[in-house]
Amino acid sequence: MPLKPSSQPSIAFIPWGDVFEDFYGSIGISFEQYCNEFAGSWHIGFIHALKSQGIATNVYYSSTKIHEHLQRIHSPTTATVSVIPTPKLYHSIYKRMIHPHHSFGYWSDVDDLFGTSTGLRRLWFSGLKSVAPYLAMRLRALAREIRRDGCSAIVSQDYNHAGFDKSVILGRVLGLPVYAIFQAGTHDWNKMGSFIHPLTMKLCSGFIIGPAAEAERVRATYGVKPQRIHQVFNALDGSVWEPVERAPARDRFGIPRDAELVVWHGRVEMGAKGLDILMKAWEQICLERPGRRLRLALLGDGRDSLALQQRIDAFPEKNVVWIDTFVSDRRFIRSFLATGDVYAFPSRTEGMPIAPIEAMAAGLPVVAADASGVSDIFVNGEKSGGIVVPRGDVSAFAAALGRVLDNEHLRRLLAAAGRERARAFACETVGKQLRSVLFPGSP
Repeated sequence: MPLKPSSQPSIAFIPWGDVFEDFYGSIGISFEQYCNEFAGSWHIGFIHALKSQGIATNVYYSSTKIHEHLQRIHSPTTATVSVIPTPKLYHSIYKRMIHPHHSFGYWSDVDDLFGTSTGLRRLWFSGLKSVAPYLAMRLRALAREIRRDGCSAIVSQDYNHAGFDKSVILGRVLGLPVYAIFQAGTHDWNKMGSFIHPLTMKLCSGFIIGPAAEAERVRATYGVKPQRIHQVFNALDGSVWEPVERAPARDRFGIPRDAELVVWHGRVEMGAKGLDILMKAWEQICLERPGRRLRLALLGDGRDSLALQQRIDAFPEKNVVWIDTFVSDRRFIRSFLATGDVYAFPSRTEGMPIAPIEAMAAGLPVVAADASGVSDIFVNGEKSGGIVVPRGDVSAFAAALGRVLDNEHLRRLLAAAGRERARAFACETVGKQLRSVLFPGSP
């Protein structure tokens, strides 16, 4: 395959996770599906933002399911996507895992697998758990691909993961600057990583961090100089998220036109996404407003789908609509959001969330818990299009949702303010900021 033209700047993007299957396997997306149609993640906006400034993106994955090197074009963005088979050593470890996704734990309990374990055996598997992420990518093969593709910089999705440490090492070997983006939590579970991070954080060329609180944490924890931290938010393709007519959208999803509707979309994880808070708040809202035609509509799936279904089945009002599927098509999601009167964002844990920005661009007022990044999105509170309440507070969340449901004038004010605020996240705006960070001094 020919190299990219030298006149076009190009970056190497290293996504979060040990292997492609960590995330996409959990939502039933194959590599071919990803290349042909996937458009449902923040990094798609990132690629579009760079593309708006004439910067090409090369995405590199490791995989346990694909046994030969493949390179494809990602149809929604025209980015180049490469997948490299995992090393044999990692593959042998991977086969022993109950669930490879690190947030679930590699082994739920060593005793369950091997009977009564000795302290030595526990120590052995604890060591494997820490070492495995560093073995997931063939670094020599990755270096060869990055050279061939003519990349001028490396961007790592998450500096709280082993992939970041590997990216920094690779950057030193190739003589390329390495930048890291904040998109997840503030803690690395990996004991090995806790020893390596202080060094790799110092060697990193720069950090792209949306939330101001996280930027301050990085400065304080790792001694990173302020000039190496850049506040750049997630990008949104405004052409996709233009508001559409509500009535036909409601007809499409079988929602009564006269219902008062709260909507939510995302990954179904009860704790992290605060869906338990939302369901409790919804029950309180319905109890306080008898006789009104209230509806709650949810879109998405995830590891806690069974728990959510049980909550919905037990709900006395039977007024919760749930589309239990993962949707990558942003236009489908836009139509879904168009059905709503209010958008609910109850998350406890986020990196730099994109869902409330999508809702704002789609013309919805937002009620949000103050997870990471939320205060930066709604920097001026209601004047930015949203009402922000403490995370985990059912009463506060219910009161804010009820206030917006009860006041049509307030809904209109918040919706107009949100649409205006969403302009700050447009691909062209974010793209210019990213270009100034990744290619300083470029025109």
